[in-house]
Amino acid sequence: MTIRIPHQLFINGEFVDAEEGKTYKTINPTDGQAICDVSLAQISDVEKAVAAAKEAFEEGEWGKMNPRDRGKLLYKLADLMEQHQEELATIETIDSGAVYTLALKTHIGMSIQTFRYFAGWCDKIQGCTIPINQARPNRNLTFTKKEPIGVCAIVIPWNYPLMMLAWKTAACLAAGNTVVLKPAQVTPLTALKFAELTALAKFPKGVVNILPGTGSLVGQRLSDHPDVRKLGFTGSTEIGKQIMKSCAVSNVKKVSLELGGKSPLIIFNDCDLDKAVRMGMSSVFFNKGENCIAAGRLFIEESIHDTFVERVVSEIKKMKIGDPLDRSTVHGPQNHKAHLDKLVEYCEKGVKEGAKLVCGGKQVNRPGFFFEPTLFTDVQDHMYIAVEESFGPVMIISKFSNGLRANATEYGLASGVFTRDISKALYVSEKLQAGTVFINTYNKTDVAAPFGGFKQSGFGKDLELLKVLMRIPCAERRV
Repeated sequence: MTIRIPHQLFINGEFVDAEEGKTYKTINPTDGQAICDVSLAQISDVEKAVAAAKEAFEEGEWGKMNPRDRGKLLYKLADLMEQHQEELATIETIDSGAVYTLALKTHIGMSIQTFRYFAGWCDKIQGCTIPINQARPNRNLTFTKKEPIGVCAIVIPWNYPLMMLAWKTAACLAAGNTVVLKPAQVTPLTALKFAELTALAKFPKGVVNILPGTGSLVGQRLSDHPDVRKLGFTGSTEIGKQIMKSCAVSNVKKVSLELGGKSPLIIFNDCDLDKAVRMGMSSVFFNKGENCIAAGRLFIEESIHDTFVERVVSEIKKMKIGDPLDRSTVHGPQNHKAHLDKLVEYCEKGVKEGAKLVCGGKQVNRPGFFFEPTLFTDVQDHMYIAVEESFGPVMIISKFSNGLRANATEYGLASGVFTRDISKALYVSEKLQAGTVFINTYNKTDVAAPFGGFKQSGFGKDLELLKVLMRIPCAERRV
């Protein structure tokens, strides 16, 4: 396959160099070698992109476009993404280390579904009429309109580069907003390929702008910018707090945050053990553990603990680690070197505090950023690895006999329960403080279902239904 990878900033419908021609190298995690030089956005580039987005919204064709025609453009974009899906999946694999089969089905496949889904909502964003007490009969009428709010800034993470773009961008565009997006610095390439496809789809200039660059420069300026009216961010809780503060101080812009997690998975002794082992493996090792809803801690009922651990160890030994472009590979490299180093340190802390390292815990002895699938048992509540997220292929197991310890965390993104007792499942799911509760399954997300967290996992929803308008960036006007 011959793939074409754009590598410049995308501003006002054109690929352009960054100020003073500044660039950086994006790295292939499979071998640690540079893929290409990518333009590195500067403050002046942010100003140009926001100005282009504002003009497109206020003066351009996009702001005047009929919602149904806007939907046609989104459908056309989804069709183009589907036509280029193998190329997109290959770029995603090379840039992020995602196993190709997963990149094709989930990273790219769900991105295509997202744009198709929201394309259908473009002409269904409706207001309502409201009876008012002070109105005389047949004299007065109150109605509301749902309107786009303007320029939306989007800052996305590196674990699902294109899918995170789609989850946030599709809803913004469906509502008629314009977008300035900063991809993760280490995984910019599918976002730039996406920009190329928007141009092929004939999106008006300025509607979509892509700025590879640093969070401290590009992300911070977008948070502070007075012409940005909404910011969506997925990333760490620490950075999310900083963004929230900047959005408040600058111009009280709307903000949605999808932040850290330490999702508990509770497995009772009356579960379907075969399924619990299979889904427990997926809950941790899916996408190399670089998954915001990954099960950060498994609570296994004491009577089945040893059997569960034995079964998991057996399954880990079967996992093929290798080149993510090889269709038979199950476990590819971690996304970048700094993350690999953090995983090594994370496991060292677990061993130091007395957790039992059953397998893994080390870098694989080969080129690239490969880390062994890892299993810890005898993990106590006070330990670092019981509290903090690894964001990697590290399974943390604790026994339980009674009581509910799963809520003893400041995070609340996702959770899971395995049991054949539906009453128990429903009772526990009501008690769990998490935005998503999986019952006898895991990692099952869909473009029609809202996604977001509680507590320090953030607020606001990705993929929220447009008619609910909790997540979709619209303003409501009373007339």
